Amino acid sequence: MNPAFNNLSVTQLRVLATLLDVRNLSHAATRLGASQSALSRHLAQFREAFGDPLLVRQGRQYILSERGVELLEPLKQVLEQLQALGTPSRFSPATCERRFAMAGSDHVAEHILPQLLADLARVAPNVSIDFRPWEANRFDWLASGKVDLATSMIEDTPAEFHGRVIGEDVAVCCMRSDHPLAAQTQLSLEQFLDWPHLKISTGGDKDSFVDAYLRKHNLHRDLKLTVPYYSAALAVIQRSDMLLMLPEHIARKWVEQADVCWRPLAFVRHPFRYWVVWHSRTHSSAEQQWFRTFVYEHCRGSQFLSPGEQLPVYPA
Repeated sequence: MNPAFNNLSVTQLRVLATLLDVRNLSHAATRLGASQSALSRHLAQFREAFGDPLLVRQGRQYILSERGVELLEPLKQVLEQLQALGTPSRFSPATCERRFAMAGSDHVAEHILPQLLADLARVAPNVSIDFRPWEANRFDWLASGKVDLATSMIEDTPAEFHGRVIGEDVAVCCMRSDHPLAAQTQLSLEQFLDWPHLKISTGGDKDSFVDAYLRKHNLHRDLKLTVPYYSAALAVIQRSDMLLMLPEHIARKWVEQADVCWRPLAFVRHPFRYWVVWHSRTHSSAEQQWFRTFVYEHCRGSQFLSPGEQLPVYPA
């Protein structure tokens, strides 16, 4: 390797990791708080040090060279290890100043975030949260660092990820309270197919099991509308004949706040498992360990509290 490599500082290696990850000088400059011209000079030095272009222009964009691809993940790991060396062995939420990125549905945002933030203000007042809508199976967001953890319905966690089960639930069919099917104790296949349907696209996978069952029997439902938010779906079913597949614990909450009801399906039963899930790269971080436990306890308490259980108490 070129002797120029020996002169690269840890700060420069962080710059290199950002350039390889973002693959855009302007965006990397914004993230690092540096000028684009300074990053151009850094890139020239990195190319000399590694004897490789690293970033190759293709049209108006950059792509990684083969050497750049080889360097990216090892470089991230080295920088994470160096950061861990400087992390205090004793972690205190009261002095943590980190901004965590959390993903979930708008239902999580509505029913869990308010109490979570109230407790956070007392135990970790300098911690901030970026909440983002979770899309089914977007584990690459956790791998890239776009989000630190996700709360969602997941069949199982992939090998590179860790997860903790919040609770279990079953799928039910939700509708307005005066819907003709509300008089039924459970819905037959024929009744289910006689009416139009609505689907919530964000969050975990709530109803593909129904479509898989129907395909197996050469049937299909009339899917009239797909929306990204639980709140929008609730508004729609109250004013239409549409049916909506939903986890039972959410349907029960809706019954308390709106003129809707729910019924189980007679022809298929599907259990859900709710997880807090994170990537291996954050598994050993003291800050991340604290935050995911904090989120887990609030999710567990808000959604799946059993009779006799109580929410955790967070002292000031």
